[in-house]
Amino acid sequence: MSHTVVTTTTTTTSSSGEGFLNLGYTRSVQGLLKIAQVVALLIAFLCVHCARGWTDFSAFRYFEVVTLWFLIAFLIFYLMYVFRLQSKIPCINWTMTELLHYGVGTILVFIASIVAAVKSGGVSELEAGSAFGFIATFLLAVSIWTSYKVTCGSQPTSKSEIL
Repeated sequence: MSHTVVTTTTTTTSSSGEGFLNLGYTRSVQGLLKIAQVVALLIAFLCVHCARGWTDFSAFRYFEVVTLWFLIAFLIFYLMYVFRLQSKIPCINWTMTELLHYGVGTILVFIASIVAAVKSGGVSELEAGSAFGFIATFLLAVSIWTSYKVTCGSQPTSKSEIL
């Protein structure tokens, strides 16, 4: 009696899009926006933190707390997307979570920048920190817009598009 054994071997190769790192994200619009936000918030924080001659202690502490908090939050979001960690926790809607953080961040950084601009008292470091706070506010607003477009997308407007 003769027996025949058939062995099937499957080889899986990983393309650049399926690896441990998502390096394409670092070159995307969303990735570059996050890098710009983190840099603007870091510069704003350092300008105010290293300044001498604060005119209002509580106002600039508020500015530091807000800029540092959102700097860390957006850095975590950036690293999460680069290391593909959002796919490991699918129960969270990451796009809506990001949209919420951008909305709250935009409002709080904008308020902190206004307060810092008003209370700067002609100290150039504080004025520079406030200016970078306004730049970060603009970048956060752009991220809200792009995140909203991704979240909502284009909705069908006619009956023929629905069918």
